[in-house]
Amino acid sequence: MSYVAIYPVTSPDTPNKVLTHFDDIATTLAEHGVRFERWQPGPLEKGAGDAQLIAAYQAQIDALGYGGVEVFSVTGDQPQKAELRAQFLDEHRYNTDNAHFFIAGQGWFCLHVDDYVYGVRCEKNDLLVIPAGMPHWFDIGENPHIVALRLFSATAGRTPEPTGDAIARRFPGLDD
Repeated sequence: MSYVAIYPVTSPDTPNKVLTHFDDIATTLAEHGVRFERWQPGPLEKGAGDAQLIAAYQAQIDALGYGGVEVFSVTGDQPQKAELRAQFLDEHRYNTDNAHFFIAGQGWFCLHVDDYVYGVRCEKNDLLVIPAGMPHWFDIGENPHIVALRLFSATAGRTPEPTGDAIARRFPGLDD
């Protein structure tokens, strides 16, 4: 189930609010410029390749207007899963908007907005669009299962810029 847990920066162990209803999640995130939607799945065959995954959602991708798209897929049996997980665990930002559409599995985004952290658990059919410059981090868990499309407004915007803040280490991850 998708949800948002809202933590005061000073209280990383206990959220002061948890939202589980789609409309509440979307409205709360929209107040900070974050877009949260659910897409209807396209026709997919089991074991579809990257090109087929992108093609199945091409109409939605085109409607968003993003120029870059890539498939991000990690499973628990991948030898480099720890390295892939570590790439996104520290707080960072991008210089362009970026979007994540979950085809399968789940992930945990934490958005740092002023004095709060919004922990967003995304799962199959969820779209999360994070605006340019918003500090955040992402966890796929110790035993990941995720297939997602990563969408960027510019292909050059795929490199995260670390903020240098160690805040991410104080907050729960996907497995917590």
